[in-house]
Amino acid sequence: MEKGRIIFLNGVTSSGKTSIVEAMQTYSEPFFYVVANDLFENTIGDKHLQDNYWKHLSEAIMMMYHTATLFSDHGKNILIDGILVERPELKPHYDKVIEIFNGYPLDIVEVYCPLDICRKRNVERGDRREDQSDEQNKIMSQNIRYSCSVDTSLNTPEECAEIIITSLFQKNK
Repeated sequence: MEKGRIIFLNGVTSSGKTSIVEAMQTYSEPFFYVVANDLFENTIGDKHLQDNYWKHLSEAIMMMYHTATLFSDHGKNILIDGILVERPELKPHYDKVIEIFNGYPLDIVEVYCPLDICRKRNVERGDRREDQSDEQNKIMSQNIRYSCSVDTSLNTPEECAEIIITSLFQKNK
């Protein structure tokens, strides 16, 4: 069985990853399942998150990546809504991702948005700290080999989805 494509949308909070995921899931072809940092964070009890947030979240994130390989092994395309940050609990995060997905059809997509716009989105959302995107940006993995990039300050989520699908799926036909 041919492995499903793994598309990792990488960007700071409020950069537009989840909105792009939602736009990509409106397509009939290609069809995508989704795993996300936020979804896997919900697998951890609040007590444990309060006791040692990054230890438990890091373990859940690694399990999320292995879950993505299971979907791929079954021929299913999967979107990862995440962020490659180099926290002590995850280092070297990008290298671990490359190792876990070795032999899998992985594409990492840069989801870019200027930090001033992310700050405004964080405030509007109300469930993020205003400077949370800035903090994540400072610890993002470096030298990532991106398959393509989208800028959510210039394109709608639907336009970004179209750019990603055209770039990653149409070139293989």
